[in-house]
Parts: sequence; structure tokens; C-alpha cells
Amino acid sequence: MFGLSPGHLLLLLLIVVLIFGTKKLRNIGEDLGSAIKGFRKGMHDGTDNSPSAQLKADPPDVKPAAPETPSVNKTDPAP
Repeated sequence: MFGLSPGHLLLLLLIVVLIFGTKKLRNIGEDLGSAIKGFRKGMHDGTDNSPSAQLKADPPDVKPAAPETPSVNKTDPAP
């Protein structure tokens, strides 16, 4: 894996634990897991909660305009 031996990976893991600490790494892992879970759920549901998506999904109730009827003036011309 990227030319790293198991010994190199253990050394890298030890350095990361020393820098961040076990509690912070656990919190990062939990946050990353919940983010991935939410992403998968969003992809599965196919829902988009952004305001622009809601506008596309729920168009406003607009009634079509009634066609204009020509007004006919039925007055007799004066003789």
C-alpha cells in the first residue's frame, strides 16, 4: 500500500495517536462515521433539502389565467 511496510504504518499510527490523543481520535471517528451514514442515507432517499430543490418540488399554486373573451358592444347605431 503506497510502498509502506506494516512497520511504517504502525509508526505513523503511533505518531498520530501521540499528536491528537485517543479521545480526540475517537471523536473524529464518530463524526466521520455519522457524516458517512448521513451521506448514504441522503443518497438512498434521493432527497435534497436545499431551498432550491424544495422550490422545484413544490411549485407555487398558480392558477392559469382565464382566456380573455372579446367584449362585444351590441349597441345599435343611431339612425
